[in-house]
Amino acid sequence: MSQNAITIPVILEEDDFVVLNKPAGVLVHATQGHDVRVPTVVDFILKKYPEVRFVGDDPETRPGIVHRLDKDTSGVLVVARTKEFFLHLKQLFQKSMVRKTYCALIWGRVPLEGVINMPIGLKSGSVKRSGRAKNMKMIKEAVTEYATISRFTRDGDDFSFVRVFPKTGRTHQIRVHFLEIHHPIVGDQLYGKKKNPWDLERQFLHAESIEFPMPDGRRFRIEAEMPEDLKNILETMEK
Repeated sequence: MSQNAITIPVILEEDDFVVLNKPAGVLVHATQGHDVRVPTVVDFILKKYPEVRFVGDDPETRPGIVHRLDKDTSGVLVVARTKEFFLHLKQLFQKSMVRKTYCALIWGRVPLEGVINMPIGLKSGSVKRSGRAKNMKMIKEAVTEYATISRFTRDGDDFSFVRVFPKTGRTHQIRVHFLEIHHPIVGDQLYGKKKNPWDLERQFLHAESIEFPMPDGRRFRIEAEMPEDLKNILETMEK
């Protein structure tokens, strides 16, 4: 566990779960080779909600964590505080009963709405995922729906601001899918163009909301406010 302090905005705190607005640049949990001096979401959770250390399939590494966001993706993240709610969320994800909505800024112009249905696998000898590479490993079905909110032109380049609805939860799914249709996410240093008009060095991808049924049958939905670095880009494009 990191000894450095980290503060993550808490959107909602309930007895059996907590909802965070994860900042970009923060890992959800430590991975192989991670510098333990660099704090993660798990470090924050364990300090603020120590009871979580016994929750989950792998509480030693991922206490309370049912779903994840990439390090440089911001937005809504639900963490279970009890074993019962962890199992509830896990079953919902397994049955595709969790609706997640993201917003993204991508290069180029895309249709007003679309579906990207393309299996994703791990490229041989790489940490990158792909939908078309040869000799891929761990290939899994992946489906992403999107709707275009607005289109802009900046310095001669076209951009589309889209709302994204992943129907499956593969690693790097949204980023890979938009790359494969030749519209990578702005700022994506792994799957996109290295330079962009705003010098953004992280993907413009924000987990906007999450919705799922509670154990008593009620529908639960909550949103995470978009961070300032992304808001500022949209404001420049609206002028």
